[in-house]
Amino acid sequence: MRSFTDQIANYAAYHRDRRNIATHFVGVPMIVFAVTLLLSRPQMEIAGIGVSPAWIVAGASVAFYLTLHLGYGLVMAGLLGLAVWAAQSLAVLSTTVWLASGIGLFVIGWVIQFIGHWYEGRKPAFVDDLIGLLIGPLFLVTETAFALGVSRDLQKVVEAQVGPTHDGRQKVSAA
Repeated sequence: MRSFTDQIANYAAYHRDRRNIATHFVGVPMIVFAVTLLLSRPQMEIAGIGVSPAWIVAGASVAFYLTLHLGYGLVMAGLLGLAVWAAQSLAVLSTTVWLASGIGLFVIGWVIQFIGHWYEGRKPAFVDDLIGLLIGPLFLVTETAFALGVSRDLQKVVEAQVGPTHDGRQKVSAA
């Protein structure tokens, strides 16, 4: 398995245009929440605790994140826990509301993602490596950390491998 740094750098290589990254800050959470919502039914009682497929998938995802990096894995555990908790609250509503919300968020989130990749001029990372579907949310957490001045060493390594982010505009040279 690739290291945490290698996973983030590989994903970052597909995301250097800041407009693409910005769309991911909207689209990825929508998709993650939509999947969590859609997996929040059925809910079964196990030892007096309500468990749905969302909890199982979130737990497996967190286990993966923790094998990559303890600190970022804990952040992902908290975020996914919040997503599952909120999704479980919506999943108890009518089937129409549950399905329409889940499918609607999923479709809109992917439309936003593809707009971002149009700006990038490059296909999404998961097309070449399905693990990119799990790395996307983790990438957003690292990008947030970079913006907050955390993990500067990781940011330097990633940028050394794939280059800095850019705003997509061509620089005009003075000739």
